Amino acid sequence: MTIKLDNVGIAVRDIDEAISFFTDLGLAVLGRDTVSGEWADTAVGLDGNHAKIAVLQTPDGNGRIEFFEYINPDANETEPTLPNDIGMHRVAFNVDDIDESLAVAAKYGYRPLRGVATYEDFYKLTYLRGPSGILVMFAQQLKPM
Repeated sequence: MTIKLDNVGIAVRDIDEAISFFTDLGLAVLGRDTVSGEWADTAVGLDGNHAKIAVLQTPDGNGRIEFFEYINPDANETEPTLPNDIGMHRVAFNVDDIDESLAVAAKYGYRPLRGVATYEDFYKLTYLRGPSGILVMFAQQLKPM
């Protein structure tokens, strides 16, 4: 059996905000659509499923994120995930310049949860809350491990 990770799906409040933020970081939009109908209900397991979707890809072509903005049924607001919560945790990006990435995030009002840390002189890294409260990690490798 062959298996390959295709994408990570994240429900968002505002798909345009999510697209804008992540494309400013360097991801590219592969496609956008609105999905609904019996096939969507069956695939997702949600009656009346109607959503705007967008698939974005990292510049290296290896990572994809699919965003959903629900039209129907109404989206459920939840508390933002904490770093120690069980379940979907975060989206992590290796970046070549953490300060540049944080400058992009700051344009949207997103700042590190606590600051930028250095892990054993190998990485500078930080967590921040992005669009719809998504935990985003930036990690800049400082030297080969």
